[in-house]
Formats: sequence, structure tokens, C-alpha cells
Amino acid sequence: ADPAASRFAALFEALAAAGVKAEPAVWHDDFADEVAAQLRRAHAVLVWCNPIEDGRRRDRLDALLRKVADAGVIVSAHPDAILRLGTKDVLFETRDLPFGSDVHRVDSLAQLDSDLPQRLRHGARVLKQHRGHSGIGVWRVESAGDGLLTVQHAQRGSSPQRMDMATLKATLAPYFEPANGGHMIDQAWQPRLAEGMVRAYLVEDRVSGFGLQAVNALHPDAPMPGPRLYHGPELPEFQALKQQLEASWIALLRERVGLPRERLPLLWDCDFMLGETAADGAQRFVLCEINVSSVSPFPPSSIGPLVEAVRRRVGLSPAGQA
Repeated sequence: ADPAASRFAALFEALAAAGVKAEPAVWHDDFADEVAAQLRRAHAVLVWCNPIEDGRRRDRLDALLRKVADAGVIVSAHPDAILRLGTKDVLFETRDLPFGSDVHRVDSLAQLDSDLPQRLRHGARVLKQHRGHSGIGVWRVESAGDGLLTVQHAQRGSSPQRMDMATLKATLAPYFEPANGGHMIDQAWQPRLAEGMVRAYLVEDRVSGFGLQAVNALHPDAPMPGPRLYHGPELPEFQALKQQLEASWIALLRERVGLPRERLPLLWDCDFMLGETAADGAQRFVLCEINVSSVSPFPPSSIGPLVEAVRRRVGLSPAGQA
């Protein structure tokens, strides 16, 4: 692979300018042993790999990364950090924190059958598979009357469907298989989703930029999403969110999922929906998901902090110092 031709060309250049030698490592199960030998020679490994991709999973890669980390190589994101932060379970674990919402864990189709109709009486719900990306396995469900449901998959190109509970259970059954996590997360629909979401990019526990997008894949009356617009961490309208994340929310999140600060991913992001405005007029943000497995693209403002974090982790002095 040619670093100059990759989507990470700017990162390769910044690492080189900071005195860090970086080389690409392309992963595939078919040549896993070659990649393993390459990674064992490194001081640090930055990983971008989706949880599922074209029917493939990253189980073998995660096993390799654990062995590499146990041998002393810095791995980010470490598979254990992904499991604690980067699955939909984090919504259930943090449901009572300041950025939490009405969230339930559904452990079986029988539980879905008994509990979902009661919750739908109070409004639409969003059912999310344990681990995925790009809207795959995320479903908006709303009562349509006469025992029918309106169901919308968040994967791009999907259309609303009318179905009964039996059909919904058959549709969602694969997510309850042990290989797919064995459960789903049920989150209350956030009515302000049509106004878009804000993605806070983080390097360790500091905000390094923002991404704004009208992510309307599940909204019944919204147009297709537009491009995500990237901004630096100084974006004025989200300084309150930045301050909350850095001053307390990340610490609360780490403590709740049992992740030490030194195990935080070097680059990750949190997607927030707009919640109901508080009584004092303050904007409330509701966590939608956390992305850890493959955070790309990311704002250019994240590159400098990411390079410095890599240097710190491998024991190098900050760039520009002896």
C-alpha cells in the first residue's frame, strides 16, 4: 500500500514530520500471519477496521491485536476498549448519566414480544443491534394501529415497511443469535433528530474537532442526509458540549464502563442527538452511539493532537523538543 495514495495520507505526513516512522498494514484473514509479523515489529498500531464488512467479522483480527498488545505493542483502539465503548451496550450502561436517555436491553425475542408493545404506547422506539456500523441493524419502530407497525431500517437506501409483530420478530431474529451479540438495545426515539446530530471527535479525553450532519436516515419526513461538515474544537455553538465532555462526561463514561484513562482510544468519537431543552434553556445532548472501531474520515484538527498522543504513548518527547 502507498501511504501517499491512502485516505490517511495527511496523517502519514504529519507523523513523518514529527519524527515518527509509520508504515501501512493492510489486513485480511487470508494473509493474517504476514500482518501479525509486521505488527509485532511496531511500537504502536493504529487500527481502522469495521466490526462487520461484506459478511466478514473482525474476530481473528481482534484476537491478533490482543496478542500483540500483550507483547507490549500499543494498540489503539484495543479490542477490549471497543467492547466497552464501541457497542450499543454503552447506551444501556450510561442511561442514567447526564447524556443518557430511556434505554432498555432486550435479551430475547420473547422479551421483545412482551415489552415492546408497552413502550410503543408512549412513542416510537429505535432497536439497535449489539455491534455494527453505517446504520446496519438499527431499526425505528412505531405503532401504525390495528396491530401493525411502521418499521424503518437505518441502512442507506431502505424504505419504511408495514408489518405485524410476528414479522418484526422474524426480521430481527438474526440479531439475537449468539454470534451477533445475542441481544438488542431499545432506545426511545428522539423527536429532534430531523435537526441533525453532532459528532464530537476525541483524542484520548480531549475534544479535537466536530462533525455536523443532518443524519435523517430514520426520520419519516426528512430528506436524504447531506455531507458531514468538519470543524475544529473551537466551534462556538458547541463549546458547552466540549466543556462537559472534557470536565466530567468522559470521566463518568470511563468509570461506568470500567476503562482506565490509559486504555482510552487515541482517536474515537461520540454521536449526540439534540434532546429536549432544559428548564433553564440549556441545550441537552443525548448519546446516540460511540464509534471506536474505524473512525474515518475525521477533521484535520484531529491530526496534530493524534500525532502528539502517539508520541507520548511510545515515550517520545513532544514534537519540537529534545
